[in-house]
Amino acid sequence: MEKTVEYVAELMEIAAITAPKALGKNYIVTRVIKGEDLRNLGKRMVSYGEEKGKKNFDRDGKNVLDSQAVLLVGMKDAKAVGLNCGACGFPQCITPNTATEPGEFAGPQCPIRVLDMGIALGSAAKTASMLNVDNRIMYRIGVVAREMRLMDADFIMGIPLSVSGKSIYFDR
Repeated sequence: MEKTVEYVAELMEIAAITAPKALGKNYIVTRVIKGEDLRNLGKRMVSYGEEKGKKNFDRDGKNVLDSQAVLLVGMKDAKAVGLNCGACGFPQCITPNTATEPGEFAGPQCPIRVLDMGIALGSAAKTASMLNVDNRIMYRIGVVAREMRLMDADFIMGIPLSVSGKSIYFDR
């Protein structure tokens, strides 16, 4: 079953990469996490929550430990679209990744590029769902995956994958 779930994760990568993007520019990066990296990610999520006093990192870390794979979807070196739309809060387009005190992710990011990432995540999650593999998009996975340098990206989200009698991500 594990190999099949890993194959589904690879199909999800295709869905994320081929999802529509503003101006046809792709800044989406992906990586499938499995085996020892998966176990280390789950354990680190639990300890990260304890160290930082952040709620639910332990719960989501346990979900990762019970998963067969995780797909990381990130954004790397995304350029602002150039619309001067103001959605980022500024009248002119920002220069991404210029915050002097970055948080859990690099920023600021162009909201249109973040929407691109959301569409990529939705396409990947839809692919897993169509193949009956339980999944859930998780912010906390991305925080810890970035800290662990599991993927070179400025902003990361994770989609854990599981095949069991009930969804471990929603029936908790």
